[in-house]
Amino acid sequence: MGEYDLPVPLRRVLAMTVVAIAAAACGGEDVTLAEYAERGQALVTIMEERIVALDTEWEAQTPTIEAAQRYWEQRLHARNEAIEGLHDLEPPAGVTQLHETGMPLFAKLIVVEEALAERVAAFETPTGPEEWWATAEGEAVRVVDEEINDFCHVFQAHYDATLDRMSLSGVSWVPSEMKEIVRIDIGCR
Repeated sequence: MGEYDLPVPLRRVLAMTVVAIAAAACGGEDVTLAEYAERGQALVTIMEERIVALDTEWEAQTPTIEAAQRYWEQRLHARNEAIEGLHDLEPPAGVTQLHETGMPLFAKLIVVEEALAERVAAFETPTGPEEWWATAEGEAVRVVDEEINDFCHVFQAHYDATLDRMSLSGVSWVPSEMKEIVRIDIGCR
């Protein structure tokens, strides 16, 4: 895959974070942090699988301008579906601020990937991932990737902090949400 692998960390970070956010997908239903993480993971996995399938399909064909345009259209569609679903979610109280911080980052990702897709569509001859990511638009995607990765570490720290609650598990007067432990690795670089 070469340079084409560059967005894989971005996909993984976005996917894991989207999954974490998407966990609250049952709108209006109070979900635990663990349910939030689990449901979010499911959404991100679907998006990741779709993008991996697109990558595999791309590698198996002769590059054409039409194929590149189709690739980017379907990639953006997969991202948009995941992110649009997130806008409807009501996260657990403990991650509301993180949710509100992440949503503009994911929207920014869509904007820079759309710009990259437009750039790819403007090439006069068929190109591949190496040329795509070598553009200014490809660099913009990498910059947003770094922002999302930084956000990912903050989100991961939130989950990791729940491990400190193990000592509270046997204390009867502590509310259950303060005893909840979430073990998840959301895949930050």
